[in-house]
Amino acid sequence: MKLIIAIIRPEKLADVKKELNEASINLMTVINSIGSGRQMGYPETYRGVKHEIRLLKKIELQIAVNDDYVEPTIKAITRGAKTGNIGDGKIFVIPIEECIRIRTDERGSRAIG
Repeated sequence: MKLIIAIIRPEKLADVKKELNEASINLMTVINSIGSGRQMGYPETYRGVKHEIRLLKKIELQIAVNDDYVEPTIKAITRGAKTGNIGDGKIFVIPIEECIRIRTDERGSRAIG
């Protein structure tokens, strides 16, 4: 079991969800987030004063999958999120020690979904 965390551009969420659905991956958590990376922000003028915006809006996806679904999930996220430009995001794969479905007390790979 793995937890896949993907940080993507907000405007690519619909494309990523479409690719995940086509790969039969439907369970996910979506979080609005802000962060900084190699993009280094952008300049903006507000009421005549220049500001440097360093924290950019991003979307964080958290998807828990069984081991058989790790590569299909990564490929689907990459297909949906890739623009070829800096700021496309990152994917992290983290091992899950245990998963428990609260409603039924199921454990392990059966509880993931």
